[in-house]
Amino acid sequence: MTRTVYLNGDYLPETEAKVSIFDRGFLMADGVYEVTSVLGGKLIDFDGHAKRLERSLNELDMKKPAAFDDLLEIHRELVRVNEIEDGLIYLQITRGAPGDRDFVFPDPETTEPTLVLFTQNKPGLADNPAAKKGMKIISIEDVRWGRRDIKTVQLLYPSMGKMMAKKAGCDDAWLVEDGHVTEGTSNNAYIVKNGKIITRALSNDILHGITRAAVLRCAKEAQMEVEERNFTIAEAQEADEAFVTSASAFVMPVVEIDGAQLGDGTPGKVANRLREIYLEESLKKAI
Repeated sequence: MTRTVYLNGDYLPETEAKVSIFDRGFLMADGVYEVTSVLGGKLIDFDGHAKRLERSLNELDMKKPAAFDDLLEIHRELVRVNEIEDGLIYLQITRGAPGDRDFVFPDPETTEPTLVLFTQNKPGLADNPAAKKGMKIISIEDVRWGRRDIKTVQLLYPSMGKMMAKKAGCDDAWLVEDGHVTEGTSNNAYIVKNGKIITRALSNDILHGITRAAVLRCAKEAQMEVEERNFTIAEAQEADEAFVTSASAFVMPVVEIDGAQLGDGTPGKVANRLREIYLEESLKKAI
């Protein structure tokens, strides 16, 4: 079935949606994005994604698209027309297409941002078999730019990192800077030692994950101890368990890091419990 997508005010068949070759998202990676999960036909953590999107636009001095205040309605309409029960909605805003290539930002008064949304149908998204098996991780050097807290479309190195992991027979990579883990290629990273959840504190070095915030809130409400600090790969390899969080993976256990097996090589009880709690609470609050 051909999907219906949203482009600059119009709902169109995906085969008819076109963006200018002069769009700065294409020429300069001058854009931001969000991915919102859909479970049971409802949006998960939408308000958090909307707030982070606004922050990303502000940090890049990027004008809001005219339809910014209608984003919830647009999301819901795409879920409806594409008959999405479980899946994802991808949203991207670029600085627009001023008509020619230039390093200088175009005048926001004369160049409207480009707004694109599309759906991905993912039946059984919350029942991903990988959650019962756990992920294998490799570590790679973090050579990205310094503002990883802004959710930009500059995803080449994370994509390369995932390919490095694939070539190594693993599932994903954790990025390491100055000897410490920053985050995964498309997720936040955690280890668990003696029941304590350890994850890097928020800064410009990592993405301020919406799922991260929700999961840590769930952990604290469940009386789990959380410590936000840096940790090394060596420390991670000695941990009792590990996991990652993201909007599409929710809470995903990690069972191996750079060839070192964690615990008995199966998903740990903390990760499993957090996944259960997060999904339960998110479905209650879904809109």
